[in-house]
Amino acid sequence: MNRVAPRRIGMFGGAFDPPHLAHVALGRAAVEQLGLDMLRVFPTGQAWHKARTLTPAEQRLAMTRIAFADVPRAVVDGRELERSGPTYTVDTLRDLRAEYPDAQLVLVIGADQAEALAGWRDSAAIATLATIAIAERARPAQTPVPFDASQVPGGHWLPVALAPMPVSATAIRERATAGQGIAHLVPSGVAGYIDQHFLYQPT
Repeated sequence: MNRVAPRRIGMFGGAFDPPHLAHVALGRAAVEQLGLDMLRVFPTGQAWHKARTLTPAEQRLAMTRIAFADVPRAVVDGRELERSGPTYTVDTLRDLRAEYPDAQLVLVIGADQAEALAGWRDSAAIATLATIAIAERARPAQTPVPFDASQVPGGHWLPVALAPMPVSATAIRERATAGQGIAHLVPSGVAGYIDQHFLYQPT
């Protein structure tokens, strides 16, 4: 029996170091609001735009699988972790295009990422390979900058409505390092994994 090929596939990437409740909320919202047949979730390999060393790939992959286990139609994909050299979104989109030539691809990102998108590798190609779906995330109170759609290459994008969730992976790591609780900021299984593997502890 042949499976029906997905018609609309979302790509949602990030360091997921660790994956938190806002990540999961965005994944759910994207599936529901964009009518996705599949949401491919990609923990990044070597992030070209991050100076710090990421938590080992296998641990970020494990946490991401735990976090998105209950998100309908979400599939955690570890291929970016297997690449050598920096990870670029355009390469993954080209992979998906080759695998699903007839599907509509949708790149799911936050407004902060969208405003930096013009500086990504082959940003013009990204805009032709995928529809850009943008979720506005809460910003620091000191910088209430509205989203500037002119920063999106090609100017074509879709909104994803998402309730403000002022949570970030950076803040979570800092809290964990300081011995403060993070259970209210990450899925329960992720909190357990972090405790079990002593992640983000003081060195």
